[in-house]
Amino acid sequence: MSAPCCGQAQDPHRGSESYRRVLWAVLAINAAMFGVEVVAGLAAGSASLQADALDFLGDAANYAISLFVVGMALRYRATAALAKASTMGVFGLWVVGTAIWHAALGTLPSAFTMGTVGVAALLANAASFGLLWAYRGGDANMRSAWVCTRNDVLGNLAVLLAAAGVFGTGSGWPDIVVAAIMAALALQGATVVARQSVGELRRPVVVAAE
Repeated sequence: MSAPCCGQAQDPHRGSESYRRVLWAVLAINAAMFGVEVVAGLAAGSASLQADALDFLGDAANYAISLFVVGMALRYRATAALAKASTMGVFGLWVVGTAIWHAALGTLPSAFTMGTVGVAALLANAASFGLLWAYRGGDANMRSAWVCTRNDVLGNLAVLLAAAGVFGTGSGWPDIVVAAIMAALALQGATVVARQSVGELRRPVVVAAE
């Protein structure tokens, strides 16, 4: 008789209840911030806030997937990570399209709304970042969750810079530039996670005989 043991050595947090609790916490944070930012982004006419809102939604979905596969064999976790990398890539392309659209329209977003919501989003992501810090070195699935949150913190700082730029110049271009930066972060993160997940999927399944 044999039992599969693929991935057990690579996942020190496999089946960890503390990791599950962390995922539930960051899932709730991201779902709440999506609701806040999608309304604020549309009201302010900000491409970067709308991009960040969609990012919060994507992260909430990613954490839900992570909760579903945590504790499973490595190949299932790697497959989930690859799916999440794909969503990160799609998000990046969507932001590029949004930035082009706002540039064509010459939209002037509300700097005050961008700054206020940007600070709230930064605090939310900083909390998620801190919760996930201990799990940043795990398998592709765990790393993808941390990479998403890392990108979010950087993106929030960029949104605040864009708000200052819009206020100081009276132009919507700082908002467009930040949206482009967020797209680049999403595409870079998708590449990193996809590369690791593909590598894990290519590992041979090790079977230990009793």
